[in-house]
Amino acid sequence: MTMKRLMVPVVVAAALLTGCATQPAPINDEPQLLLATPQQADPQIEVQVAKLSELLTVPDLTEQQRARFLYDRGLRYDALGLRTLARIDFNLALQLQPDYTDVYNFIGIYATQAMEFDQAYEAFDAVLELDPQYSYAYLNRGIALYYGERPDLAVQDFTTFLLDEPNDPYRVIWLYLAQHQLDPEQALIQLADHRTRLDDDNWSTGLVDLYLGRISGGELLASSREGLQKQGELAERLCEAYFYLGKQARLQGQSGKAMNLYKLALATNVYEFVEHRYALLEMREIAEGAMKEAQARVNPPQQ
Repeated sequence: MTMKRLMVPVVVAAALLTGCATQPAPINDEPQLLLATPQQADPQIEVQVAKLSELLTVPDLTEQQRARFLYDRGLRYDALGLRTLARIDFNLALQLQPDYTDVYNFIGIYATQAMEFDQAYEAFDAVLELDPQYSYAYLNRGIALYYGERPDLAVQDFTTFLLDEPNDPYRVIWLYLAQHQLDPEQALIQLADHRTRLDDDNWSTGLVDLYLGRISGGELLASSREGLQKQGELAERLCEAYFYLGKQARLQGQSGKAMNLYKLALATNVYEFVEHRYALLEMREIAEGAMKEAQARVNPPQQ
């Protein structure tokens, strides 16, 4: 799909090769951490950015061609983690082609990351008005609604998204997270039901099993090294694993542990994954919550 600190520092025993991992000794019975070399910028993508930039200097391009090249360059900026440059290109593309559904989708994603929820809702609504079959707009609008504290509407969007592919563990997890905000017990019942339609051989099914209590965090991390088929896949799995472990920690009221897990998710540099995109937003929510608690202690409400 994509998209994932303990209370003590992580100590790396030795430099890691790409796709390799190390396991520090367990501390305070916490899961043994796996660390992979962060994903590196793909030189081919950098070359593509240069070529697209050159094409955009051609004077006789149509507005539609220029919009397409701006969108394509924005995609590559996004893959490189250059999100400000990507957002500039997406906005320029939309000015040239106001019915560009893919651009609206990215503008909504970026607005969600910036916690500009009204702008995000408008962008995703525009996507679905232009193309009601644009499935991922339901996921992305659902995420915006989830972080915008409108879980009832988020559940509707995540349910629609899940219907398109009921055997996708990530769709199951996001629906569960939204349902948990409304009724934790019923959400767990629904999660167990959705689990019956998932493939046991799919590594990401372990993320669902984590929330069901069928495996531990340590077992999830250990499984992330199994069956790797491509360079960088370990970093991708760890991005997801640490994000959802962080979400679990937050649900259990362990904000400090969650903060450290989100840092590990961000350290993978898997910029295009949903889990990497929203780890920083999660950290921002934790920090703002801690600040409000501190202010409340300093200035308690008048009786």
